This record gives sequence, C-alpha cells and structure tokens, in this order.
Amino acid sequence: MASVNPFNLSDSEEEAERRPNETVDTERSPSDGAPGPPPGNPFSPPADAEPPTLLLSSNRTSPSGEGISVSVAATSAMAGSAETRVSVDVIAAQLLRDQYILTALEFYTELLEAGRELPRLRDYFSNPGNFERQSGTPPAKDQVFGPGGPLNRAGSISTLDSLDFARYSDDGNRESDERVAESEVPSQERKNFKSSPEIQEPIRPLEKRALNFLVNEYLLKNEYKLSSITFSDENDDQDFELWDDVGLNIPKPPDLLQLYRNCGTPLPSPRDTVDVSVGVDFGDLPGNCIAQDPPKKPDLSQQQQTEVVQELEYQISLLNNEKQSLAEQIKKLQSEIQTLKRTVSSPPPATLDLGSQNTTNPSSSTTTNTSSTALLPVSCPQPPTDNGQYLDIRGVSEPETVLNSASTQNTSHPHPQSHSKLKSRPPVQFDQPNRKLSPAFLQALLSFCRMCSDSRLGAEVSRIADSEESVMLMLGRCLPHIVPNVLLAKREELIPLILCTACLHPEPKERDQLLHILFNLIKRPDDEQRQMILTGCVAFARHVGPTRVEAELLPQCWEQINHKYPERRLLVAESCGALAPYLPKEIRSSLVLSMLQQMLTEDKADMVREAVVKSLGIIMGYIDDPDKYSQGFELMLLSLGDPSERVVSAVHQVFIPAFAAWTTELGTLHTALIPSLLARIEKLLMQGEHGLDEHKLHVFLSALQSLIPPLFAVVLQNAPFTSRVKLHGDIPAIEVTRFPRPASPLQDVATIIGSREMLSALLLLYDHQLEHEGTTGWDSLLWVVNQLLPQLIEIVGRINVTSSTCVHEFSRFFWRFCRTFGKIFTNTKVKPQFQEILRLSEENVDVSAGNDILTKATVPIYATGVLTCYNQEEDRKLLVGFLEDVMTTLSLSHAPLDSLKASFVELGANPVYHELLLTVLWYGVVHTSALVRCTAARMFELLVKGVNETLVAQRVVPALITLSSDPEISVRISTIPAFGTIMETVTQKELLERVKMQLASFLEDPQYQDQHSLHMEIIRTFGRVGPNAEPRFRDEFVLPHLHKLALANNSQTVESKRIDIATQLFEAYSALSCCFISEEVMVNHFLPGLRCLRADMEQLSPEHEVILSSMIKECEIKVENRGMADAQGSMSIASSLVGEDAKTKFLSKMGQLTTSGAMLANVFQRKK
Repeated sequence: MASVNPFNLSDSEEEAERRPNETVDTERSPSDGAPGPPPGNPFSPPADAEPPTLLLSSNRTSPSGEGISVSVAATSAMAGSAETRVSVDVIAAQLLRDQYILTALEFYTELLEAGRELPRLRDYFSNPGNFERQSGTPPAKDQVFGPGGPLNRAGSISTLDSLDFARYSDDGNRESDERVAESEVPSQERKNFKSSPEIQEPIRPLEKRALNFLVNEYLLKNEYKLSSITFSDENDDQDFELWDDVGLNIPKPPDLLQLYRNCGTPLPSPRDTVDVSVGVDFGDLPGNCIAQDPPKKPDLSQQQQTEVVQELEYQISLLNNEKQSLAEQIKKLQSEIQTLKRTVSSPPPATLDLGSQNTTNPSSSTTTNTSSTALLPVSCPQPPTDNGQYLDIRGVSEPETVLNSASTQNTSHPHPQSHSKLKSRPPVQFDQPNRKLSPAFLQALLSFCRMCSDSRLGAEVSRIADSEESVMLMLGRCLPHIVPNVLLAKREELIPLILCTACLHPEPKERDQLLHILFNLIKRPDDEQRQMILTGCVAFARHVGPTRVEAELLPQCWEQINHKYPERRLLVAESCGALAPYLPKEIRSSLVLSMLQQMLTEDKADMVREAVVKSLGIIMGYIDDPDKYSQGFELMLLSLGDPSERVVSAVHQVFIPAFAAWTTELGTLHTALIPSLLARIEKLLMQGEHGLDEHKLHVFLSALQSLIPPLFAVVLQNAPFTSRVKLHGDIPAIEVTRFPRPASPLQDVATIIGSREMLSALLLLYDHQLEHEGTTGWDSLLWVVNQLLPQLIEIVGRINVTSSTCVHEFSRFFWRFCRTFGKIFTNTKVKPQFQEILRLSEENVDVSAGNDILTKATVPIYATGVLTCYNQEEDRKLLVGFLEDVMTTLSLSHAPLDSLKASFVELGANPVYHELLLTVLWYGVVHTSALVRCTAARMFELLVKGVNETLVAQRVVPALITLSSDPEISVRISTIPAFGTIMETVTQKELLERVKMQLASFLEDPQYQDQHSLHMEIIRTFGRVGPNAEPRFRDEFVLPHLHKLALANNSQTVESKRIDIATQLFEAYSALSCCFISEEVMVNHFLPGLRCLRADMEQLSPEHEVILSSMIKECEIKVENRGMADAQGSMSIASSLVGEDAKTKFLSKMGQLTTSGAMLANVFQRKK
C-alpha cells in the first residue's frame, strides 16, 4: 500500500522551470555510496554537528502500519535528478516538520508579498486543526544548551489559555479582527501577556462554557457530586455530558488537573485521543538521512535515549490506532464499491452502441477517446498532490482504485431512478475541440482548475448520487455532520430528512445513528418540537412496520428513560403512547408497559408522569392480554394516589375511561372493577373508626365517579331493547343538560356508545322500558339496583357526618350518578331506597327517641346529592318538605343537629338554594314548638355567611328580631350567634345599627342581668366575631361590654358560674389581644377588664393568672412606649422592645403579602 507523503516535492516544479539555466549545486544520490552529504546541501548538518534523529509527532505520522515508509517515487527522483536546487516547498516542509511555525509563517508572508502562494503553507495556516492541540517536541537536534543544561526549544504552539475559542466556533458574532493572531506573537511574550494581572481580558461566552465543562468534570472526578449538581443547576443552559454542547469545533482539552500541572509550559501531546495523521517521506530529508544509519552520539545520556524510545513507542501506538481506523474506512469503501458494482452491472445499450461505433469509425473513436480523456480529471481524478492536511484514503490498493475510478466514471452521469428510463436515456455528450493534445498534457492542464475532491466534503460534492439507494447513503454520511451546525431553534426542519433517510437507508448501523440523532436533535425540546418529533416517529412506524419499530425506535426510548432533562423524558413517555398502535402486541403488554410503570414510580417531574399516565391509557386501549388486568388496576390506584393534581386529572381523563372500556370487553366492569373499589372503601371505613383517611376515600370515590359513564353504557348495551334500535327516522336530539358535563371526551356516553344518534335512540327505549315494561331480564340494571345502590347507601351511613369533605364527595357522586341514569331511574329506583331507610313519615315525627339514621350522613347526601338532581317545582317542594321534616324530627327528639347543619352548609354553597333554605327556616321560625324555633335560630348562623346582604336585610334580620322577642328565653339566646355573624360579615351601617341595638338590649335590659347562659353566649360570640368585626364596633361596643361583664363577674357568688364566665372571658380577651387597640380604649377598657379577670383567676385558676399577668405587662409596656413615642418623636426605644416592635412590623407586612415567592423575596431586599 502506497504511503502518503505530506511533504512531497510536487507542488513547486514551477520554481525549477523558471530558472532552467541557473547553476545549482548537486546532491549525491543515496545509492552513490558517498560517506556524507555534499557541502552545498543546505539541509546537511556540518561534520561536527549532532547526527539527525528521526522523530515523528502525532501531527505527521504515516498511515501505514510500518510507521515510517519511504516514498519510492520521490527517492528515485532524488537519485536520478541532476538539479539539486531545493524548492520552496521543501523548505516549507522542513520548517513545518521541525515545528518552526513562526518562521514558516514569516516565510509564507514573504512569498505572498512577492506574489506567490505556496499551497502547503496556505492549507496549513488556514486549517484550525493544526492549532487545536499541542504536540511537544522531544529533545533532538533542535536542542539548545543553556547555562543550566540542555533546554528544549520552545515551540510556538497554542495552549488552552491562548486559544481563541470563539474563532473556531459556529457563533456568528466573532470579533477576530480586534485581536492579533496568537501565532504571530512570540510564545514568551504571549506568556508574559497572559500572566500579567494588570492585563486581563473579559471572559468570552464560549470560554466560559468551556471552563464550566472542565470545572464540572473536575468536581465529578473528585467525588464533589453535590457541588457538581449545584453547579449544573446554576448553568442549566449547558449540557455537561457532551463537550460538543460547548459550541467549539475542537477536541475536548485535557482536564483541569493536567492543565494545572502544565501551567506555563507546553503541554505534552495528549495520548488519550488520536487525530487522523499523515506521514513523513524521506524524500524531504537530507540524503545522508536515507543513505546512512544515524550513528549514536557517544555522549548522549541514557535518559535522553529512553525518552526517544518512549516517543517512538508512542508513535507506534498512534500508527496502530490509525491503521485500525483506515481498515474500517477500507471496509466502508469496499461496501460502496459493491453497491456501485450492482449499479453498473448492466450497462445501458447506448454505451454498447457507442463502443461498436468506436470500432467501426476511427474518427469517432478518436473523438470518444479524447472526450473520455478530457473528462478524466473530473470524473476520475488522479490522486492529487497531498498538502499535509487530509488523509488520502483512496489509494488502498490498485485494483480497488481502478474499480472505483470506473464506477465513478459510470456514476458521473445522472441516472434516472428506474432501469427502463436508464436504458432509454443516451449518455451525456460534450462538444470537443478539434485539437491533438496528448491526454497527459490535457490532464495536467485541467489540474489547474482548483477542485477539492480529496476531503470528505469534496468527495461528497464530486460524486452525484444516481439512485435512491445512493441518495440514502449520501444522506446517511452527511446528516451527522450537518446537524451539529444547525441552530437549535431550527433543527426541527431536519426531521423530514432524518426520517426519510432512517426509513430507506440499507445499513442498520446508520439507521440507528440517525434515529439517535432524531431523539437527541434538540437538547430540551418544547411542546411544538416534541409534537413534530412524535409525528415523525409515527410516520416512521407506519412506513417500516412493527418489527423495525421494536428493533430501532424502542431502544432509543429506553436509552433516554433516565435522561437528566425532563423534556427528553417527556418525549420518551409521549413516544410510548404514540407508538403503541404500531408495536407488536406482546411488546405493548410487556416491555412498553414496564417502561411506563418504571417512569410512573420513579420520575420526579409532574409533566412526565402526566404524559406517562396518558400513554398508559393508550396502551390500555390496545392491550388484549386478560392477565394484565391486575397490573392495570394497580397502575390505576398508583396514579390516583399521585401528589400532583395534573397527574390525577390525566388519570380521570384518559386512563380510567380506557381501562373501563377494556374491562367492559372482558365483562369485568361490574363484576370485578367496581366491586374492588367498593371493597377498598368499606375496608377504609372499618380501619378509620378513630380517624378516616379522607384522601384515600377521595381517591377511591373519584375513581368510582369516573366509572359511572361506562357503567351506564354497559346498562344500555345489555338492555333487552338493543335489538329494536332503529337509527332511521326522526330521532330527537339529546338535551344539553341530560348528562353531566364529562371531564374528557372519553367520558362522554355518546363517545363510548359510538354516536349521538345511537345514544338518542337507546335513551328513548331506555326511558320507555323503565316506565312501562320494567327491568325483568335486565341483568346489568338489576345489579345496579339490587347490589350497587344498597351497598353505596350502607357506606354513606357509616361516614362521619361532621366531615364536610366526605359529605361533599358522596353528594357529588350521587348527583352525577342520578343525572347519568336519568330522572325516571332516580324517582323509581334511587329515592325509594333512601326513603325506606330514612323512614320520614308523620307518625315518626313525634317519636321522642328520635331516628338514629337522621343523625348520619345519609340525610345531607340524600338532600344534596339526590333531591337536587332536578330543579323542577315538584323537586323543590320535595326538598323543602324533607328538610322541614328533618329539622322538626331532630328538634323534637333532642338529637344532634349535625346532619341538618351539613345539609345547610352544602346547599348554602350554591346561591340557587338560598331562597329555598330561607323558606325552610321561616317554617321553623313560626313553628309552635320552641325546640324547632331554637333550631331555626341556630341555622341562621350557618346561612348568613353565604347570603347576599339584600336577603339578609329582607329575610334574615326580620326573622331573627322576631325570634329575639320570643317568649322562650332559650329561643332568644339562640339568636345571639346569628347576630354576631351579621356583625362580622355585613357592611351596611343601618343593618349593623339594628343588630347593635338588639345586642345592647340583651346586655342592658335588667331582665337579662341574671341570665348566665345568655352572658356566656354573648361572651363566646364576642370572642369569635370581635377580631373580624368593624374596629369601631369592637372599640365602642365589644370591649366596653366585656369590661362590664368582667367587673360584674368579680362579685359573682356562685363559683361554678364565676369560673364559667372567667373562662369564656379569658378566651375572648386572648382572641382580641391580637387586634390593634387604641391607647384610649386600652387604658379605659382593655387593661381594666384584664385586671378584673386576673382577680378572678388568682382564686380560680392560678395557671391562667400567670398568662394574664404577662398580657397585662405587655399592654402596659405598649402604652408606655406609645407615650414615649409621642413625646420624643421617632427616638429608638429600649433594646428589649426593638425586637418585639420589629417582629410586629414584620408580621404585619407578611400578612399583607400574597403567597408569591417574588413578593416574599422583596421583603428582605435592602432599601435603595
């Protein structure tokens, strides 16, 4: 195999041609046997000089396996040449080889000034790769002896601190003209400049990214993992796993430790990476280097010899690596040759005809030969003169070169895609001049056309693809080089090219690389970019089929399942769902399901788990393995318990409907799925006697609620009338309010059934069947009526009625259940079962023992979940009557009112029912029983907060004033909490004055002086509403009356009453102490009231007395401080009070803030 010589003599024959008659010194051939070089040879060392030692750096090694090869052609040329004038190219080669870079640059500049350009130097200095890494020069003939011993010649080689990263990047905003080229500055000056603390250039963005990468690499290597994580988070715009993300077109530099150890000295050639290199031809060396073995210098130290041996061993290892690389390229070229063989195996008839014409027509033959000769430099270029920049990989072997040339000639003509068109199309003809130039001369003449086909890109440009397969091969080779140089924001434009190439490329390895590029195309793809990639993946899957999707696309998803960027993991989760229809069914139910389950349990990003849940829903729509039912059920429960609301919402919108559709096909929706959820609810209630886990109850009940639409669809599809459905004729449209609004299209009954026309026809027959024909033989509906409903009603009776959350959840469930199954079903199947349990009849109203079931959550759930489903007049009357009966029954039986309160709270949240509730309460106001009137008065307290002020003024206050003058003192006392709530919530002054007058009559009327229970209720109400009431009402009414009550309590003789009042006063004063109280009120009412209360607590409760003393002392200090502030202006107060005052101001400011993190941060910002 021929060796590549980067320093050959072929670029400067013009120098010899310019002066053919000049006298030049001669140089002996190595075969002449001369003992030394002629004296005229400028490259021959003097007799007493150190013999030259052949050293090869990584920048100039031969690609051959032998390491050092002799160019036979060059050697023979030197041996037979009569002229020994050294060309400028040889001088340039010698300078570059010995690393006299600055000298070579100056030499190149002088040549340019003289109007001559040397290709070797031009290519060397225009190639950034020659300055990307440093290659140290071992001690050799360039060694200089200084005062301290032998010193290495300092080569002008770029180091990391002197490298202009921005010059080699793809950043368009370069400012290279503002800097002097580093290569033009002597190395020592550059070191002094860089090390000077006074002269420090600002860091460039690309330099910062490169240093960030090296710092993060150092932290990881030295086990500073937490620091690395923090550092990575602070630079989230950079991918620390890929050096290419830095944006520099240079290899990764050594790590920080190596840079530190080599600070100030040229770094040795890094031995962990190998660049494609070129070799040294002995033709460029002095003759005696070839003719004689270099004799050892007697005084060469052993250490220097060892270094030389090590360097040569290193060169051998480099060459071995290069040999392997070339072997791979040979294999690749051989595969291309085989492809081209198949392409040209059947030559077109036109070519054969042309050959026959050449045989019969001499003139035509001459023209044709001339034409082919003229085309030779273009279609079959000879190996061009190598300039040391590229590695020529075409000269592998002579037969391959010939075959490649022939195939290149054939493929140079643009071929149509089909063979029929290929045969019918004649070859391209070019007009040829009527000249008689020799082919060699013509080829030499055309060589002056500057074309570059010896680089990778040049080879691609010079070879036009002539078939689909060759186009795919070309795209497969070029796309990996194109993608990194496209802006991130525009890389989605490459998706069609990548996909088409990945679909049609014949090589599996190349397809895998392209799909890897597709999934890594954008570092953090946004929604639109992910959609584009997913669209491409689906198109790819449709084109290639399930086998290749499994073999080629799924591995790409698996590789990125734990990627550090959530956007990439999100792409994986979405891909699993999008590709589900195109995968083999056994893969869907095994590998993909396992991948999604892993991401659901391990991923920390909400948006990723949300996408996982949606993809799981899609998988459930395509799975057909009944054994996977239990796994699907566990996944449903797992995702329902997710802490993220968006994940739970996705479960209800996608996963549960898809899972329910599958269980419907399996026939296990009402036999397995729903009973399993009910069993878990019952188990939860049994375990929660001392404390119910409301979150779990919500999880199970919400799942049941999402199963109502598919359950109703099962009832319709399994009804006796399904065979009588007719879609022809006039089918009425479904009322808009017939069904509750579905959470997603998958929960729409029409979507589950198939169409709205089918659903409308089924609903007509459904209502007719329920109203006239009954449920005989209707198994699915009978299961709902006889098993589901009784079990639900039993569960409802076991939940805690005081838990507003549970009551609300079950109310919404029954409301959706009744609205879905319809009004006839609700009236004939649901209400009778509740009424039978509640037993609300006239003969039970006066039963003194009461009805236990009326104190359960069954009452509010029946009232708010069943009786409110339909809002017609008869429905409203039924609801009013039920509430009136419950209020009467509970009052007369002295039962707890929790169930009635829960009903009022749940109904009062909807303004539609305010008038209805006021009607029920008015019924209690005018009832003959004082117990019922007391209950009505207490219910007003719950209703006032949600009712608008107009209704309060027109309906609530008149009713309360009526009750406040009731003959029964208990009824009057029951109105106090409602009056207090009005003072807390209403803003109308006239209304507040009326309430204030009524409360004042309670406090100042002599008939109430000894009413202990009334005083207790008033103090309790003041403590509850005082902090939220109007400040004027609090200062002028609440605090003065509390003071009077505390003072009167000092003279109370009944100890039990005294301690009751004192305890209530303590609670009230504790609540009011948090309010701002004016100095006058503090001195006249608040402090005196506290002192009176302390006098009681000294005798009754010493532990309370200690707290009261502290409160009194704090209030006295506040009063004193306010006096000092008034006298001294803004003087600082005692240091003991500064902290308390600062705390008060801080808390007041914090109370004014929202929960915004940005606003919270502003509290701690320094004032400017």
